[in-house]
Amino acid sequence: MKPLKFAYLIALFFTFSINVYAQSKITSYNLKKGEVFDILVLSTKPDTKALFEIYRKTAFPVAFKLSYTPLPGYKITENTMGNHEPQSFILGKWGSIEKREQFLAEIEKEVPDFHEQRRNLWSYFGLTYYEMSNDVSFEINRDKFTIVTAYWYKNKAEFLHFKKEWLQKLNKAGGEIIIELTEGKSPYGYYYNPDYMVIVQWEGKETFENFKKESIKINNHGLQHINQFVIK
Repeated sequence: MKPLKFAYLIALFFTFSINVYAQSKITSYNLKKGEVFDILVLSTKPDTKALFEIYRKTAFPVAFKLSYTPLPGYKITENTMGNHEPQSFILGKWGSIEKREQFLAEIEKEVPDFHEQRRNLWSYFGLTYYEMSNDVSFEINRDKFTIVTAYWYKNKAEFLHFKKEWLQKLNKAGGEIIIELTEGKSPYGYYYNPDYMVIVQWEGKETFENFKKESIKINNHGLQHINQFVIK
């Protein structure tokens, strides 16, 4: 799975070199306790290159001033479950929850048309951010088949029962959990806050599809919604 290559979203993370990450099949992520892990799920409107240049020059400096660091992101090649159909899975981090939320509080003062710019650039923009309770390190192997699954529950007890059985089937089928995320935050206007998000790697698509056939047999009465997609 290669980090994002199409122009506008690479520009979003212009501080890192795509060529450096492309040299290795494995991309590593390291987050320290207290840092904030940003996840964006986006769909980009066509013919927005010029608009993005304005956004890059106005919004980016504010984010970088407040500790934002871009991380390698991915293209979403297939949406496998749910009615959200984003095109891109964008990752980043902030030095602290205070810095992350300071950006949300100050950006409109620095860039008055910030939200308008985003609406003109992206037809879908979901944001979830997670404060790290401990040091976290994980790797994504681009030779493998990687699935991101986000669950929202309507009944926590029933969901926990579902999750337990889901994980048992996943382990039996050979899925490798890369990272599990809970207790995220999502700002007004960009709300995308699943109760449980997990990235899982499989040896190949066929292995995942076999697991999926089994997983849909699990009682899902405790679930409110699901969004699942392939990243590459």
